[in-house]
Amino acid sequence: MANEEAIARYRQNRQAEVDSAVVYRAMAAAESHSQLAEVYRRLAETETQHAEFWAEKLAETGLNESNPEPTVRAKVLAWLARRFGPGVVLSTMRTGELTGGLGYASQPETQGTGLPADERSHDRLLATIAEVPGRGVEGGVLARLEGRHRATSGNALRAAVLGANDGLVSNLSLVMGVAGAALESGAILVTGLAGLIAGAGSMAMGEWLSVQSSRELYQRQIDIEAEELAEIPDEEEQELALIYEAKGLPTEQAESLAARLISDEETALDTLAREELGIDPEELGGSAWEAAAASFVLFALGAIIPVLPFFFRTGGIAIGASLLLSALALFVIGAGITLLTGRSILHSGFRQVGIGLAAAILTYGVGTLIGVTLVG
Repeated sequence: MANEEAIARYRQNRQAEVDSAVVYRAMAAAESHSQLAEVYRRLAETETQHAEFWAEKLAETGLNESNPEPTVRAKVLAWLARRFGPGVVLSTMRTGELTGGLGYASQPETQGTGLPADERSHDRLLATIAEVPGRGVEGGVLARLEGRHRATSGNALRAAVLGANDGLVSNLSLVMGVAGAALESGAILVTGLAGLIAGAGSMAMGEWLSVQSSRELYQRQIDIEAEELAEIPDEEEQELALIYEAKGLPTEQAESLAARLISDEETALDTLAREELGIDPEELGGSAWEAAAASFVLFALGAIIPVLPFFFRTGGIAIGASLLLSALALFVIGAGITLLTGRSILHSGFRQVGIGLAAAILTYGVGTLIGVTLVG
């Protein structure tokens, strides 16, 4: 007979599944779109099956207990779904599925079953539904869902603009701080170049770690998907069919498409990675070294601008030229941001100049105070 701790866990798991089923049924009843309503009903059926699994575990300990009543929390969520629509509780249910999947993964009774995979599947399915206002059923929404991971040009432009801006503003502030301390131009030049190299190196390392970590995470997710595809292909097929239903395909077409894709292992894994995980297996987040090199160069391009005048001039002339050159560059960066925001070039340009020069003036003032203190 299982110990008291295990019995308590079985009961807790069963209660959670009963609660989820109640809320999903309420979401199905409130959903005006028939296909999404069917998706919610099937989610409720899966949760009911999970509850029965834990009921069987309890029975194995000699406890034949009746189905528990939904908790007050579940009843409130169900009421909210019926009163205001499924979208009100979508995020809450997704959090529950994610937590459930993580919890089941560490429980010995679920090993070799589809429970952990089901919970992860539900989380991804709810994410698909919640990703776009209107819950992803119209043609335009479907196009956005299918193309959401391929819109890389805007992200690349954003990274370029922000990388150059970081280098420019940070090194301008550094140079002005040193200038405020009344150090000679040679010291300002060395400090500016040191700031450029240190900042660019730090940015490159950070970008490398970010991309490499993403690649490793994506690869781990794909490996898990491959294991699930080998162990429980039927459930993976059902999951894929549900995702296509959530995107707007009729049930029969969704099931037929899922069956056709799952029949070929290589195609199935590629499709599951793209549709369930939002990952392009051929890219996996891009090259970490290319991202690091690009980050280094972009930061350096911005950081060199406030330093350039100190190669040719000294004193106040160099400081003034550095501020003027940096202001022009800040305006160009602000204008570049309008390609992302669609705002007025003048508005974005002068806003960027104001922010950058404010940071430079602040550090100049701090440098002046430090310089006076040191001299005094």
